[in-house]
Amino acid sequence: MAQALRPNTAGSLFATDGRSHPVQDALLAVTLVLGVVSFITAQFHSLHLLSSWTGLVGIVTGAYGQWISETTRERFGLILGLGASGLGFFLGMAHGGLFG
Repeated sequence: MAQALRPNTAGSLFATDGRSHPVQDALLAVTLVLGVVSFITAQFHSLHLLSSWTGLVGIVTGAYGQWISETTRERFGLILGLGASGLGFFLGMAHGGLFG
């Protein structure tokens, strides 16, 4: 009968403690989107403004998300977003920087 006593984890996709974390989930989504945009636009020299600014904002939102995150799943996604944001930011800086 131990199978009937499973915890209900329907609170959030990334919450393993059974509660919903809307702020952390929003920061995770924003960090991932900014990271992907920053990484993709960093591949083009003419888009260095977009890649450097989205990378910088992605790093800031990811760092704050790491600070207030409560579950390992949230932290894992934030690390992916932070990595992509960091790569996009540094490549954008190498291609021209924040101000052209």
